[in-house]
This record gives sequence, C-alpha cells and structure tokens, in this order.
Amino acid sequence: MLRVGIIGVRGYTGEQLLDLLLRHSRVKINYLTARVDKPVKISELFPQFKNRLDLVCDNFNLSRALESADLFFLALPHTASMDIAPLLRKGGKKVIDLSADYRLKDYKLYEAWYKAKHKDRKNLKKAVYGLPEIHKVDIREADFIANPGCYSTLAILSLAPLVQVRLAKLGSIIIDAKSGYSGAGRKSTDDPFWGEIKDNFNAYKVDNHQHTPEIEQELSKLAKKKIKVTFVPHLLPIERGILETIYVRVTGYACLPARQGLRVTEQKLIEQYKRFYKDEPFVRIKGEGEFPSLRDVQYTNFCDIGIKVSQDKKLLIIISAIDNLVKGASGQAVQNMNLMCGFRESEGLPRRNCGATSEEKEVSNGAYYE
Repeated sequence: MLRVGIIGVRGYTGEQLLDLLLRHSRVKINYLTARVDKPVKISELFPQFKNRLDLVCDNFNLSRALESADLFFLALPHTASMDIAPLLRKGGKKVIDLSADYRLKDYKLYEAWYKAKHKDRKNLKKAVYGLPEIHKVDIREADFIANPGCYSTLAILSLAPLVQVRLAKLGSIIIDAKSGYSGAGRKSTDDPFWGEIKDNFNAYKVDNHQHTPEIEQELSKLAKKKIKVTFVPHLLPIERGILETIYVRVTGYACLPARQGLRVTEQKLIEQYKRFYKDEPFVRIKGEGEFPSLRDVQYTNFCDIGIKVSQDKKLLIIISAIDNLVKGASGQAVQNMNLMCGFRESEGLPRRNCGATSEEKEVSNGAYYE
C-alpha cells in the first residue's frame, strides 16, 4: 500500500484529489496539510468525507511529513511549491506538483510570466512534464512530476496529432477557451469575484495568460520547431469544465500525398487522431459531425475531441473538452501517480459522469471508477 500525502488540501484541486484517492485501492492517505488556525479533522473542513476519512489536517511540518508518506501531491498556489518540493525531494520522496512552478523549463520564462524569482532551478530540469498521453515513458521512470495546467492539457492534447505527426502545414493557431470558475481557485462568498461571474461571461488575460508559454513549450517540442499560439481564456458562470474551440489555418496537408493537395476530409483527420491516441484510455475522438459538450466530461478523467474542416479546406476547427478539476488537475495527478508506481493507469479514476445526481456521487464501484 502506497502511503501518500496532500500538501494544500483545502482548495478545489486538493478536495478533488482527496476524493479520488479515497476511491483508490492501492493507496493510504497518511498526511494532510492546509493553512489552519489549529489542527482539525478533514471531515470538519469537508463534511462529505465524514466516515470516509477522519485524519487530522494541520499546517505543514517537514519532519512529520517525511515520516508519514512516500509520495506527496502539492496542491499549492503558484510560487509556493518551490519552497516545499526541494525539501521533500531531499528527503527521498516522490513528488507530484500541481502548481506551475516546475512546468516551464526556462526559469527566465517562468520569472517573466509569474513575476517571481524561481528559487529551485536545480530541480526545474529534473521535473517531468506530466502529460501521460505524450510523456508516458518518462513518467514511468520519474520521481518528480510537474502536473500540467488545465488549459494547457486540453490545448496540447487537441493539437498534438497535428504538430507531432505533421498532419498539416500549420499557419496561425487560435485557442478560444472557456472554463468554469473553479479554475480560478476557491474564493470566499464575500469576494467581489462572485458578483462578477454571476449571470455573466467574459474574457480575461487576453493573449496574456500564463498557460500560453506552457502550451508553446510543449507543442514546440513535439513539432521540433517553434510553435506560437494566440490564446484567449473566458470565464463561465458554472463550477467546472473547460471547452476549447481551436482554429488552425493550414496551407497544405503533410500527411497526404501531394496529388491530394487540400482535399483532406474530416474522416481522414479523425482516423489520424484515433491512430495517434489508440492506446490512450482517457482520450475519446468524436465521429464525423460530432462535438463534445461539458456534460460529456464533467466528473470524469476523459478528454473528448471533435474535428471540423472548413468548406474551403484551409481551416481546421478542433472542439475539445475536459473537466478542469479532474483531467485538468487532480485526476491527471492520480494518473501520473499510477504510471510512476506501476499501478493500472486508470486505477481510481472516474470513467463516466457521476456528478449528475447525489445518488451517483455516492457510487464508488467499478461502474464509475476503476
């Protein structure tokens, strides 16, 4: 049984992570931290865990942490993980960091986008970017994972078959993304944030979001050349889920014989995407004329992708969706843990939407989780 700990359990991702790990047959949760005034049972912070886990949650203590667990999830704010991760790594522990502190391999890029000095450059290069569908071999050998951002996860999975297999000669790439408000982190009910999102819909950080360099970094590695994107996120007045509509201008199709020119069809692209992801349990490619909705993926670890070719054959439209708290954060972290520790990749992860009713939320058998 793997002993695990969660550092920063009080946020959306920490709460979701705890729920997933409680359903996992191969782990035991031994250590929990959050910023609290005094030690408190986790079931008092989150009543839904009553009779499931009564472990005491306290502020971080290094010696107690090192004694308690072998693998740690860091569900901390950006810039906070780089204070904790090196201490756990020095203690010989496996670490999965859900913040952005180890995603960007160029520390100067990190400092420019996150407006903070990187304090742990030594470990920056050692952290494996934890997108299982792209880096599975490296993840299996890793003991330190940088869990991807939610927007980045969806954008990279949506575009990877195009850039890595060179399905198309790419021009501009525009990513139009919409996320539920849980992506902004847990807020107090008197925060002005709540008044801004109620019955509202708006863009934010237009062409200036910190996931932009992360997306470009990973796509450029896959393409073996510099890839630039225009990324515009929007905030939806719903709790969870991300839907991205990606527009890719193309000048030709590298995957087809020259004589076929621009006569590519949606069916051919769909077939190419299915081949690319044929061994990936959590990526589902829609059929011709089919596109995902948030309800398809909420409360699951799936990424759904649909593809459209414009009438003039010069524009590819990719519509994709994930749950930002599961595949976009905590579910992907568990998926990475499974690969690191030799467990079945889907162990403990939701494979169908179990958020529709209160009755379904209580179900924890194999029909909902593996």
